[in-house]
Amino acid sequence: MTISLLVADDHEVVRLGLANILDGTHVSVSDEATTGEEVLAKVQQNRPSVVLLDVRMKKGDGLHVLGRLKLDYPDLPVLMFSTYDNPTYVARAVALGAAGYILKSDGKERLMQAIETAARGESAWSREELRRVTGALATPRVVSDVEVPLTQRESEVLRQLANGLTNKEIAMALGISYETVKEHVQHILRKIGVSDRTQAAVWAVRKGLV
Repeated sequence: MTISLLVADDHEVVRLGLANILDGTHVSVSDEATTGEEVLAKVQQNRPSVVLLDVRMKKGDGLHVLGRLKLDYPDLPVLMFSTYDNPTYVARAVALGAAGYILKSDGKERLMQAIETAARGESAWSREELRRVTGALATPRVVSDVEVPLTQRESEVLRQLANGLTNKEIAMALGISYETVKEHVQHILRKIGVSDRTQAAVWAVRKGLV
């Protein structure tokens, strides 16, 4: 049985490379998208078997698109696809219901295995990936139901942190100093009662901030 795959990536070379890798297999690239809005529109038009979704696209956060897809199509298998082996991205992907997380450096065998597994409605997560984020995912859900008095700037920093940005990138994005970002991050972790950035990202997802 042919598996129809929607490839969402804003780099043409990546899309062409995937089509070439999958040529001659039972996985067919049935559609392509370069933005989050295109993904949502094309899933609605032509329901694919599996979506392969880039984590960071120029016109939107792939993990935000994942959240929207899982709300409207809870049974649609979505595999996150990224250059970045970032525990924050991985934790958010698990929390939002992704079927797995594929690195662009992974080989054809890993890619095919993940697509086939996801198409069967099964989890393509490896034990190692889940082990790495167990602590973050185990953060008590009740914490996200408690109102936390974050300042507007702390909320902005938390959103950027949950998007996987480093302190340096957050400083550049918000136009503030690196030291100020570090201070805000420390305040955020203390206020929401978590011990690291990955836990904070999961908390932000559960709170609906990203």
